[in-house]
Amino acid sequence: MPDIRLRTVTRTQGNNRALKDGAVTPRGFQFVFEEVPVLVDAFRRMVRGLEFDVCEMAMTTYLCAKAHGKPFTALPIFLVRGFHHGAIVHAPQAGIQSPKDLEGRQVGVNRGYTVTTGVWARGVLQEEYGVDLSQVTWVLSGDEHVAEYRPPANVVPMRPAGRLPELVAAGELAAAVGVSAGAPGLTPLIPDAAEAGFAALRRRGHYPINHLVVVRDDLLSAHPELATDVFEAFSRAKNLYVDRLRRDAIEEPTPADIMYRRVMDITGADPLPYGIAPNRGVIEELIEHAVSQRILDRRPAVESLFAESTVDLTG
Repeated sequence: MPDIRLRTVTRTQGNNRALKDGAVTPRGFQFVFEEVPVLVDAFRRMVRGLEFDVCEMAMTTYLCAKAHGKPFTALPIFLVRGFHHGAIVHAPQAGIQSPKDLEGRQVGVNRGYTVTTGVWARGVLQEEYGVDLSQVTWVLSGDEHVAEYRPPANVVPMRPAGRLPELVAAGELAAAVGVSAGAPGLTPLIPDAAEAGFAALRRRGHYPINHLVVVRDDLLSAHPELATDVFEAFSRAKNLYVDRLRRDAIEEPTPADIMYRRVMDITGADPLPYGIAPNRGVIEELIEHAVSQRILDRRPAVESLFAESTVDLTG
């Protein structure tokens, strides 16, 4: 493969830091990293304008984009994972005592209905608390990255000039998803949310994927070996990070570092496995939520979502 430069966006974090500081050098190509201060803006720019060669992307955004024929394809590089039990906040004085109380009420959603945090949080409400999601009106503070997507009838826009934290605090909305619990007067609806996430991991293997990596289809067609080489570079960088986690060698751990280390302690395994095989269950779980929440019309085969040369790789 001739030496090529790939215009790339990915947020600097433990598992890709070695790519950005040069400790890991890709084979046959060069990442040219661009910093987009608000990462979700890069998702939109990729979906709507195909602005980058390689781009980190929220997984449900990708599922929706793929369903609408956007010309890029994912590699099974799962950059960000986490738990979303704490993503649902409410005002304690508003009378919502349990998640089931959300039925028949309006619940805000930060940005769009297809936002991955929202999909996983609604899945928690449904799977663990028996909430009938169709009996909730979901109120959006923004629009969708995939402009062609049309949400179900129980998804509506927020009133003009409204702000989700204020509407929840005032009782106009029963709760909101994706709003910081640090907003005045708001608290997580699910008690001990962080521990609830780890409990779900122990009980049912629940360990959500948030972000993956996509590459433009024209580049994948022009350079058949590119997908495997990009996968290999990201994997080498990630394995350096996981080794540091395992040795407690991170001097100033971030909340994400601490969470990944806790997952490692619970599972005894790599907290950031790349590849389809170690992640098939969670990928299928997210697809199921996307279908049941009417983000996808049909269930795609897992392998169809990823570059063909990467479907058997692990890293």
